[in-house]
Amino acid sequence: MPLPGRSAKQAQGQRWEQAAQAHLERHGLRFIEANFRCKGGEIDLVMRDGAALVFVEVRQRAGASHGGAAASVGAAKVRRLAHAASVYLMRFSHTPPCRFDVIAIDGERLEWLRNAIEV
Repeated sequence: MPLPGRSAKQAQGQRWEQAAQAHLERHGLRFIEANFRCKGGEIDLVMRDGAALVFVEVRQRAGASHGGAAASVGAAKVRRLAHAASVYLMRFSHTPPCRFDVIAIDGERLEWLRNAIEV
């Protein structure tokens, strides 16, 4: 049953993001924030890996046909992620090292692509 005010699709997306967060935490990353939104972009997860901030895009597809979840991160999505990250980084007096990772979920298979997006 979806949470109040959320569609079934949004609730499922939230569950995939929680699974991605748990996976990253099992691999030593520390959770900072989920669903950072600004005008023009959103970041699904912000994590910390040592000194580095990691901006994580979570993509899910039922299967790997049509290129799968990782292939669904196109140029427009990369621009929105880069914009949201630049807004997020305005809160720091010194910009920390950063990277963009993708958690690609195809069916039940989760793959962590480190430094998958270069901006």
